[in-house]
Amino acid sequence: MEPPNLYPVKLYVYDLSKGLARRLSPIMLGKQLEGIWHTSIVVHKDEFFFGSGGISSCPPGGTLLGPPDSVVDVGSTEVTEELFLEYLSSLGESLFRSVLQTFLTMYRSEAYNLFEHNCNTFTNEVAQFLTGRKIPSYITDLPSEILSTPFGQALRPLLDSIQIQPPGGSPVGRPNGQS
Repeated sequence: MEPPNLYPVKLYVYDLSKGLARRLSPIMLGKQLEGIWHTSIVVHKDEFFFGSGGISSCPPGGTLLGPPDSVVDVGSTEVTEELFLEYLSSLGESLFRSVLQTFLTMYRSEAYNLFEHNCNTFTNEVAQFLTGRKIPSYITDLPSEILSTPFGQALRPLLDSIQIQPPGGSPVGRPNGQS
């Protein structure tokens, strides 16, 4: 029996504050933050991310954010590119919850929420699907850290209205802008 093909999975980490969080968070929040993190998953030669435009992809480092501030090795996966793209497609569709009699929309553009359903939520779920491993907690815990401060609570109404979409990607299903 032939061993399965293994594909590397990387987490690209970007500091959206470009260092300002590190300098200003002690004054504004009363606690030290190292950055305001945007993350994406790189697998099968593409970078995949979630924002207000839904799930998108681009060549690694191909968003206007430029190169990532750090790259975390999440592990390897046996999941083929075809199966992975099918999985991503299913994340972007509506799922019916009969118990609640409502529709739950997982990763469509209108489901984006800066604090509760964001790029880091997406990369954490995708990392677990591909490798069984979560992304670092310093990234996933950031929204609750900010909201636990008086300044975070005061800013929440404003920040909830912000829609963040790193430019430079194309909707999944057409990787790298291909039809």
